Amino acid sequence: MLTLTDKAQDMLQGLIAKSEKPLTGLRIAADMAGCAGVKYRLALVAEPQADDHIVDCGAIKLYVVPENAEILIGTTIDFTETEKGSGFTFDNPNTAGMCACGKSFAA
Repeated sequence: MLTLTDKAQDMLQGLIAKSEKPLTGLRIAADMAGCAGVKYRLALVAEPQADDHIVDCGAIKLYVVPENAEILIGTTIDFTETEKGSGFTFDNPNTAGMCACGKSFAA
């Protein structure tokens, strides 16, 4: 199960509302990339792919790439704003560590 905080849901609803395309949810994957080995990939999409796992998070649906479902179980997605910038953050209990820049993690 993945969780979206209220702040993350609000941000995603705002992005979907501003889009000229008909979007229904957020597709999430974990790709082999970054200095620690794995990096999150997010995309607002019109519909899930045929084999995606669908997680209903209220007004937002998450479409999880099946190959990544196990590593993403238990993750909470938040949206934060700081002096250094803003963006989505991930509290993933399955990570073995983060890189120094915080953009990727070890699985």
